[in-house]
Amino acid sequence: VLKNGYFLIPQGSAMTVNKNSLYEDGDVVVGGLFPLHYSPISSVTGYRAKPTPTMYKYFSSRALRWMQTMTFAIKEINQRSDLLPQIKLGFHIRDSCDDIPVSLRASLLLVNGQPESVNGVESLGKHNGCAAINRTVSSIIIGDAASGVSMALLRSLGSFHIPLVSYFASCSCLSNQREFPTFMRTMPSDTFQIRALARLVSYFSWTWVGVIGVESDYARFAIQLFLQESVQYGVCAAYTYFYPVVLSQHALDELMDVIQMSSSKVIMNFSSESEMQGILREVQRRNISGLQWIASEAWATAKSLWEKSADLLMGTLGFAIRRAVMIPGLKQHLTSLSPSHIHESAFLAEFWEETFKCRLNGSVNSHSHGVDSYLDRPLCEGTEDLGDVYSPYSDVTQLRVSYNVYKAVYLVAHALQDMSNCNVGKGPFLNGTCADPKNFKPWQLIHYMKRANFSSLGEKINFDQNGDPIAYYDLLNWQKRPDGSLHLVKVGFYDASMLAGRSLVINDSAIQWPAFRSVCSDSCPPGSRIVRRKGEPICCFDCVPCAEGEVSYMTDSFECLRCSEDTWPNNARNLCIPKTIEYLSYHEFMGILLCVASLLGACLSISIIATFYTYKDTPLVRANNMELSFLLLVFLVVCFLVGLLFIGRPSDWLCRIRYPAFGISFALCISCLLAKTAVVLMAFRATLPGSNVMKWFGAKQQRASVLLGTAIQVLICLIWLLTSPPQATGNTHYHSATIIIECVTGSEVGFWCVLGYIGILACMCFVMAFLARKLPDNFNEAKFITFSMLIFFAVWVTFIPVYVSTAGKYTVAVHIFAILASAFGLLFCIFAPKCYILMLKPEKNSKKHIILKTNGNSGQQL
Repeated sequence: VLKNGYFLIPQGSAMTVNKNSLYEDGDVVVGGLFPLHYSPISSVTGYRAKPTPTMYKYFSSRALRWMQTMTFAIKEINQRSDLLPQIKLGFHIRDSCDDIPVSLRASLLLVNGQPESVNGVESLGKHNGCAAINRTVSSIIIGDAASGVSMALLRSLGSFHIPLVSYFASCSCLSNQREFPTFMRTMPSDTFQIRALARLVSYFSWTWVGVIGVESDYARFAIQLFLQESVQYGVCAAYTYFYPVVLSQHALDELMDVIQMSSSKVIMNFSSESEMQGILREVQRRNISGLQWIASEAWATAKSLWEKSADLLMGTLGFAIRRAVMIPGLKQHLTSLSPSHIHESAFLAEFWEETFKCRLNGSVNSHSHGVDSYLDRPLCEGTEDLGDVYSPYSDVTQLRVSYNVYKAVYLVAHALQDMSNCNVGKGPFLNGTCADPKNFKPWQLIHYMKRANFSSLGEKINFDQNGDPIAYYDLLNWQKRPDGSLHLVKVGFYDASMLAGRSLVINDSAIQWPAFRSVCSDSCPPGSRIVRRKGEPICCFDCVPCAEGEVSYMTDSFECLRCSEDTWPNNARNLCIPKTIEYLSYHEFMGILLCVASLLGACLSISIIATFYTYKDTPLVRANNMELSFLLLVFLVVCFLVGLLFIGRPSDWLCRIRYPAFGISFALCISCLLAKTAVVLMAFRATLPGSNVMKWFGAKQQRASVLLGTAIQVLICLIWLLTSPPQATGNTHYHSATIIIECVTGSEVGFWCVLGYIGILACMCFVMAFLARKLPDNFNEAKFITFSMLIFFAVWVTFIPVYVSTAGKYTVAVHIFAILASAFGLLFCIFAPKCYILMLKPEKNSKKHIILKTNGNSGQQL
């Protein structure tokens, strides 16, 4: 309650305050809140006795360094001539104990001024039943470290426009300027830290992460942001667990059960070092090993955790705020503690006694950690030296939060400097007025703070519209030195000002790892795809091989991609490779065999032509229609050579030659046979008295009949070529992994018409040869033509079902085989007997033999 310019605190609150503060007067007094004590000891409070003061387990040497950094920065500014030369800054610093009630009480004391001191003890005057505090006010507060505490302070002091500059509160909720318009910070918002953490776990393919945090606004907002951000990187939370600030054994048991029951070995913890200490003790007691800890910035540099848990924390990764290489003069300021300072300040007295485990004579320390052990301590000798012991207080190698405190003080100083530079009539307030730097309203100061832009130790400092600085984090890896001490190694960084793809930089080779593995499901290798498990997190899935004809190129692909028409997956199904090209080649065994057979048939036909030509004047050759025999042999040579057109890679022109050549060549052959058969049949008809049939079957008529029979086939082929000609194509449907280069007929009707016409000619030839098979002639060809036609029919009737049921080069091979088989059948059946007589039985090749045979047969018939 505010009354007459004073905050009034109820009398029953039992507020007796001693020297637990640091104060130095000035024209402008800057308030400070630091968690020098933390982790309250729980106690049962009754209603019959006055509650005892809250005791705390730990004293923070780090927080003392932060506090001393604030006093150092203020003294440094007071000594400068270029910054606030006419204004002296003062400070009023109190302990917040990382506890909201204590912080609220301390903040009220800060904004009301430094209490009067009576006999070394700060007292509260009474006014109408209330305690009144003198009005040496702090118009601005630097603090607090915790996000939850800062939110509570803002809700209490925000109505009075008291600026609050936090050096360690990172909750993204504090960026809400509508709710917290007087809040600024030198600590980046968790929004950026969470982005960095999500990218970190994704970078190392940790898809199964346990997320825990203390019951606080800081942890709740951070975990909520992480769960939202991690989804886009395919990272799943194996579990999410919040534990109380005061960790009882029951709470620890529940937390450990969650950790042990999960398969996740990566744990991200959003808490301060006090909660982490309790967790590590229980992890050590249960002998849980192989964990990869990911630290939030709240404990990423907390070296005190290493002392008893080095083996558990080795390999820990965490983002820490930007480190100042050095703040000139700070080391000397921290270590130059005089006895008078130690005896006057309860904070310094407690630090001295805890560091050297002794008791100061006349100590003003009112907070002991274990009364019995404290009374047993020896008196301090006065020769103690901070240089002889290690303490986080004097360790200036990791100036991160301390640097934030330093920047927060300079933010206030530069805002006051800008206020001092204001020209009357050109000011930012009503009617161009300016504010008095020594007597200003808090809301006037926040106006200048929001617009502050300055440099500190070479770093450009500015703030966005939410009062947040530009985010930059160092990625730290906890490593063990040979002597067992902790070495915080910078192994990367995250810079929010850079492009998204380049904001995170990691040096993998510099990282020291614990042995662990943290996935719900193993990654799906290339060649497979992810299939979600129903009812389970997105990181739990099965791997299914890509379907036939599909590939996946990357690990953990959600879908497989179909290969193009001319490519096909390899065996691993992670790459599309060119399909195998298949056609009947001259270079393969089958092609070579058929090629040899074709050439052999052609050579045999040519040799028979040569033989017949040699014996052209003999009765045998002359008696069997020599001209048609020569034509037939020439056409058989063509038939044999046509088979070669079916071997080799098909092309459009080759396909358009192949089928007509096949049809026309066989039409010529069968037409010749048909003419020969007709001549034989008509010759015997002509021996009958009064018959003049042979004058219609002379040499010209025979040639005309061959041409006519062939002309019909030529016409069929011509129509076929003009309407829908054959063409080369790649067939990918029969064998998925093979492209069969083949000739498609274009028109099935055309192909079967060509084949059908050959069949019609063959049937006519067979009928006529069958009728003439028993005519009396020693060299009657009709029976040989009959046998050849039977072979011809057997070949082509067998050809049709085989041709239809095969594909690729085997179809072509069947076609060539049918051509060769029928051609050889004609050649051997018709010309082999003649060659036999010509070559081996020359005595039968005589006119006498022919006449005798003919007359004998005629006499028998008569």
